[in-house]
Amino acid sequence: MSWVLIALLGVPLAGAAALLAPFGADAAARGRLLRVHGLVVSGLTFALSVVLVAAFDHGDAARTQFVTDLAWIPGLDLRFHLGVDGISLPLVALTTLLTFLCFVYLCRGRADGPGQLLSPRPGGNRPRALVFTLLVLEVGMIGTFLALDLLLFFVFFEVVLIPMYFVIAIWGGRARRAAAIKFILYTLLGSVVLLLGLLLIWSQTGTLDMTALARARGTGMSPAVQTIAFLAVGIGFAVKTPMWPLHTWLPDAHTEAPTVGSVLLAGVLLKMGTYGFARVAIPILPDGAAATAPWLGAFAVVGIVYGSLACLAQRDLKRMIAYSSVGHMGFVLLGFATLTPAGINGALFGNIAHGLITALLFFVAGAIKERYGTSDMPALGGGMLTRLPHLASLLTFACVASLGLPGLAGFWGEMLALLGAFEPAAGLSRPLYLVFMALGGLGTVLTAAYFLLMLSRVTHGRGTETIHVPLLAAATAGGLPSTGPTEEESDHEDGAPAAEATEKEGPFMATVGGGDASPPATPATPATPATPATPATPATPATPATPAASGTSGASGTTTRVVVGATSAGSTARSRMPDVTGYELAAWVPLIALILLFGLWPKALLLLTDPVVRTLVGAP
Repeated sequence: MSWVLIALLGVPLAGAAALLAPFGADAAARGRLLRVHGLVVSGLTFALSVVLVAAFDHGDAARTQFVTDLAWIPGLDLRFHLGVDGISLPLVALTTLLTFLCFVYLCRGRADGPGQLLSPRPGGNRPRALVFTLLVLEVGMIGTFLALDLLLFFVFFEVVLIPMYFVIAIWGGRARRAAAIKFILYTLLGSVVLLLGLLLIWSQTGTLDMTALARARGTGMSPAVQTIAFLAVGIGFAVKTPMWPLHTWLPDAHTEAPTVGSVLLAGVLLKMGTYGFARVAIPILPDGAAATAPWLGAFAVVGIVYGSLACLAQRDLKRMIAYSSVGHMGFVLLGFATLTPAGINGALFGNIAHGLITALLFFVAGAIKERYGTSDMPALGGGMLTRLPHLASLLTFACVASLGLPGLAGFWGEMLALLGAFEPAAGLSRPLYLVFMALGGLGTVLTAAYFLLMLSRVTHGRGTETIHVPLLAAATAGGLPSTGPTEEESDHEDGAPAAEATEKEGPFMATVGGGDASPPATPATPATPATPATPATPATPATPATPAASGTSGASGTTTRVVVGATSAGSTARSRMPDVTGYELAAWVPLIALILLFGLWPKALLLLTDPVVRTLVGAP
């Protein structure tokens, strides 16, 4: 069955290579072909991972299985060495699942009509380039979790950077290029330090075989060398995780990335950093891990508290989810820092749980942004449970899962990490780790606070939306000056209507709710008398009448802000916003099912990771 690992890498690679061939069909046929191609290739790769999970010997999860060991560069004794065990198997399955679900999400709409894959964009949408980039990205992600040679691991680890850079830089938001450059600079600098650490290990041991190095447990390296090597590889992995204070590239990347980019970035790419701690840093450098574990735990709990406080200050929904990842990955790092079976199992469980839950969060956040034209929480206006009840319910479920409600997948990883901190490994200061545990507990409270605060702003309350009254009507009614929309209102990328942009508090605004219109904030100026004999008649304010024309009714419980100066098309579009669609359910239901499965039956995942973890830390 070793051919399965080769096929897992070969199928998406061949699918990407096939896209280099010229297409002779018309645009509609190319659209259909790209949709089918992306779904078939990613679906076949996911099917291979299901075969791998089914054929895996779950009773011997600590053993490396389906090993492929071929000569790669004989002169340097480099080998194409692949294998899978209880740590890497769930991550491989998670990678193929999320990639397939991303293609399901992308291929919505008619096969030859506008959709997520073929949505119009300035300069062209480049659908073939997007499918190619995602398939190459999948090759790098899967290879990282299968590689058993340090240099091969590093190659796959770096392969993912270039396609993710292009996903953000080409298909991202308004500030996509700055976010992409920040992402590539941080991760490449971290990779340089990582490579130095790997070369130090090679120079001291004479081998790059990860299984042999793990069995040796640092033999041939002094504690000082192990500490230096751990710091080097740890910094490289911490950038990708990301760990505070090396996290600043993440919020920008998530905010500007397209939906599928955010899903794969949070669901898989961040896991590559934490996987490196479990696969390379801790088992190969045990003395270095013991020496630096208190510092790792300290940075972890600072990240937990900092990420939670940062979330409380955010206005943008996607940016808030990005900062929540900093906090959640802090629990993963805290679990590793305990060097105990409970803590490391919690870290590995939290890895998978975070991948599932945050992927669902970004899917839902992307759907909200598509409908409203913005992810700014004040601009969303609240009342989503009234306007889009199913979408709001899914957002609520994802948030409750992420804050660690018992019975859902997010609970077990954090609980086990805190349990590991309560009784850390021998040689570590228990009072210090009790402080870490207390700060981690504070982080769970803050996590619940920012998610519940976000839900109260977005899903609950009376809906408030901004609509724009045509200026001509306002000028006719009240003699307002003829000025067009502001630059901020008109400058929206990807053709987003100005009415769906972030709210602007202007001088000509009214609020309508429950069917009763309140007077304008600044009443219209009375018309100038035409002749002295004719008294001036005050102009009737046009603003309060607009909500009724735009389809807003008091029975819906929606409060409408009316801004003079643009068109009201955005409000009309919002009144017709669709709730959750079939293609979205197809992409999200598997994630919901797995969140429930691992929440109610954590043993399904712990049976895979626990034997490997006990081998890594030398526990019985």
